[in-house]
Amino acid sequence: MNNVPVNLSLKAEAASILNRLDVDKAAYTGGNLSSFSPVTGEQTGSLKTVSATEAVQIVDRADVAFRAWRLVPAPKRGELVRLFGEELRAAKADLGRLVSIEAGKIPSEGLGEVQEMIDICDFAVGLSRQLYGLTIATERPGHRMMETWHPLGVIGIISAFNFPIAVWAWNAALALVCGNSVVWKPSEKTPLTALAAQGILERALKRFGDAPANLAQVLIGDRTAGEVLIDHPKVPLVSATGSTRMGREVGPRLAKRFARAILELGGNNGGIVCPSADLDMALRAIAFGAMGTAGQRCTTLRRLFVHESVYDQLVPRLKTAYSSVSVGNPLDGSALVGPLIDKLAFEAMQRAIAKAKTHGGAVHGGERFDAGSADAYYVKPALVEMPAHEGPVLEETFAPILYVLKYSDFHTVLADHNAVGAGLSSSIFTLDMREAERFLAADGSDCGIANVNIGTSGAEIGGAFGGEKETGGGRESGSDAWKAYMRRATNTINYSKALPLAQGVSFIIE
Repeated sequence: MNNVPVNLSLKAEAASILNRLDVDKAAYTGGNLSSFSPVTGEQTGSLKTVSATEAVQIVDRADVAFRAWRLVPAPKRGELVRLFGEELRAAKADLGRLVSIEAGKIPSEGLGEVQEMIDICDFAVGLSRQLYGLTIATERPGHRMMETWHPLGVIGIISAFNFPIAVWAWNAALALVCGNSVVWKPSEKTPLTALAAQGILERALKRFGDAPANLAQVLIGDRTAGEVLIDHPKVPLVSATGSTRMGREVGPRLAKRFARAILELGGNNGGIVCPSADLDMALRAIAFGAMGTAGQRCTTLRRLFVHESVYDQLVPRLKTAYSSVSVGNPLDGSALVGPLIDKLAFEAMQRAIAKAKTHGGAVHGGERFDAGSADAYYVKPALVEMPAHEGPVLEETFAPILYVLKYSDFHTVLADHNAVGAGLSSSIFTLDMREAERFLAADGSDCGIANVNIGTSGAEIGGAFGGEKETGGGRESGSDAWKAYMRRATNTINYSKALPLAQGVSFIIE
């Protein structure tokens, strides 16, 4: 294990990065919202927050920007996002480092998050020339029927700490090419990365030249600021990433005013290891899926079902991996697992482990260890062998806890796999075609993401990202997720001299 040196001045390093990215020092000094690095617990900034009144004004300005931006041709809107991608490439090292400082990710994950932003920019640029509608067969002669897609309005984005900038970029890149303006409420736990990402986008806006003012804005604040996005009548769509509890509050409030929601919520993700599985491959995928980002991904592997015929071959190897994985300072490049985001996350993990023990769980790991700072929460990932699919196994704990269960019957394990509230990501390890196809079939995994011979984490931007049930049903990023950011119009054009009605209706006025 690697102890974290306490002599790091992360505040100074963060300030240096923000300065290089042209972020005004006044935005993150002398304010009322304190930011901290989970790496050492050190305070890294004090940010100025917006009031509810100021947030309303920001949305109103975004609505003005939308009304101008929607008239800009989509390929030209794509040019702005292309420039944003260029600026991200130039700032990748700085922005990735800031993600590691503020979210506690290891360097490759911090840089990987920025790469996701770059990738979605590339996708959105191409999309700006592919916002296709349909020509639809009509029963009326001399008529043409088609659908067209139009910009929607101000897009509200509420993001979580674990992917402090990538999720914003997924939404913002698509929203901008679709002709919308954007207002972003980042997590209070990772506000510095939000300022940095906004600063990089503003560089692109400056190069673009003639975009309307206030096209993309950031709200630094608490719950009150987010509530403005939820309730403001000029925000027709809110994309919110967070807990299922949060989604239960956000969804009804948006529905009450007939606004749209893209909800990306919890994920109690499961994996199945079958008798024919390549165990070497499964081991690597399970280790990253369960321990990567200190278990703080919505796609983290949390439940593992291992067939009884291979249980004694795989699980001891997993225990060895868990006991030997390097945990420590994510900034020095040698650790694979960094810290939990804060004390609340650590306490939730300990409660879950204690509950597992009351249900007969055999716990390996999970304890906190001395990281050189009382305010940094480093833990050993926990592997918990459970006798039954019950208790804490049915709940998502945002921490590196992997519940391992033995199974014998494939049909039964599929039912157990689906017997949780969330439905985000899932995986199966098998070389049996029938098992693989059944897992992907209508009566297989009920998740929005179902993988074969890869883990639950690490989705690419080309596919729509999201899940079912208590995960919220939202889709972001690739495929046709762009349609959520636009409004659809069905158009019928009569180029004949007659006026036939559909369905054979006759209405003749003499």
